[in-house]
Amino acid sequence: MTIRKFINWIVGLPVAVLAVVFAVANRQWVVVSFDPLSRDGPRAFINMPLWVLFFCGIFVGLLAGWIAAWISQGKHRKAARQARIELIRAHEEHEKLKRETRARAVASAGDAAS
Repeated sequence: MTIRKFINWIVGLPVAVLAVVFAVANRQWVVVSFDPLSRDGPRAFINMPLWVLFFCGIFVGLLAGWIAAWISQGKHRKAARQARIELIRAHEEHEKLKRETRARAVASAGDAAS
């Protein structure tokens, strides 16, 4: 087991235990309303346990952070793509020059033998 896996277990296991304890402690049901105009009788609502609401909020936050990071790294992906294209072009040019050099060497060796 590597040190990184060991640290992941040391940190991850207590976090998982705390998440389970939180879920058990917050089993009561809550009404989540999507109707900002009617507080007493909302038209759009969902009944769910409080812990589900909490973990859905964490999931949405993680998803939003992932999307924001992906968008902000676009310039790096573009630079890598352009560098890859430039490398392929340079490799193709190198192969072409090698073929031309070989052809000249063969032609000059043929001329010298004549």
